Amino acid sequence: MKLAIVGGGPAGLYLSILLKRQDPSHDITVYERNPEGSTYGWGVTYWAGLLDKLRAGDPESAAAVAEASVTWNDGVAIVRDERTVHRGDAGFGIGRRKMLMLLADRAEELGVTVTFEHDITGPDAPELADADLVVAADGVNSVLREAYAEHFGSTTTAGRNQYIWLGTTKVFDSFSFAFKETEHGWIWCYAYGFSGERSTCVVECSPATWKGLGLDTADEPDTLTLLEKLFHDLLDGHELIGRAQADGAPQWLTFRTLTNRVWHRGNLVLLGDAAHTTHYSIGAGTTLALEDALALAAALRDPADGLDAALTTYGKRRRAELVSAQSAARYSAQWYENLPRYMRLEPSRMFALLGQRHSPLLPHIPPQLYYRIDRAAEQLEPLRRLKRWLGPRVAKAVHGRR
Repeated sequence: MKLAIVGGGPAGLYLSILLKRQDPSHDITVYERNPEGSTYGWGVTYWAGLLDKLRAGDPESAAAVAEASVTWNDGVAIVRDERTVHRGDAGFGIGRRKMLMLLADRAEELGVTVTFEHDITGPDAPELADADLVVAADGVNSVLREAYAEHFGSTTTAGRNQYIWLGTTKVFDSFSFAFKETEHGWIWCYAYGFSGERSTCVVECSPATWKGLGLDTADEPDTLTLLEKLFHDLLDGHELIGRAQADGAPQWLTFRTLTNRVWHRGNLVLLGDAAHTTHYSIGAGTTLALEDALALAAALRDPADGLDAALTTYGKRRRAELVSAQSAARYSAQWYENLPRYMRLEPSRMFALLGQRHSPLLPHIPPQLYYRIDRAAEQLEPLRRLKRWLGPRVAKAVHGRR
């Protein structure tokens, strides 16, 4: 087949690798609108299960990604000025730029054509005219998807809180949080290492806190100075690094959750953020995009019933697999949007409920009571089963009354 992959992010590049390995005769071109080495964000996170899947898909790129990653085992939180530690599973971080470089190199090694600074402005672009398959891997603002938004059934829901992606010279050896109370409300930071020199910091707060602190009008230098002062004990004197917009304003955002009713139209198929987004607080965006690539490659391995059937199978499979992650992301975002509800707890208990933020039961039970139930459920299997059974039913009942 002749394939045009629009978007040189992790999903698009990894799909090109998988398809080229399946059939070296495929003619595959990846079109990336940005210059080589240019990317948004700082580092990405993933968990050990993803590495196993990547090794099965392409051992060479999996080994390169693993070698370039850093790892951590614990979570650390500073609540007001008190530090608490939570023991957890191993997590991994890698620089987004490094990951893209490794995947692009591997794709080109296999014979994929990767073109940078090549913008595809719509489905009628001449580069797509004779492609057997066009993959829209061009992100949440996908021009290919938007051209047929009604067909795809695209729905976007805006979150409430403001957030900003920043870098720092502080290298974190654990996934770290800091929650600071100001006269205008709470503001918090998630931080994790992705190399031996840099870490990612995501700062989030409510709109009221954002405006009350003057962050809605501050330029980037003043924004970084204020945030460095607020999170001084987390940063240990290290600086924050921003990426201002053209007018010098910091890049504050509100998260947009995207879903699509169907994932293909003719020979055009959606991949990664062009198909779906999940709130950054569950740290799964890159993982889910790479899993999309694995599923699409599997569907195309032997499309005995034709391309349309293969793309239909891919879309149905991934939409079903995403239900759990999308639910977890929705509850996680809501937990942070209702953060004051949990901040009356002592720090260790608040941090324990931070780990439970995906629970559909937690929003409907007083936090202190939920904490006691959760601790008891660790010792009593019947209570643990009841908790798992009750959560979705309480959430469904509450949702039905709205």
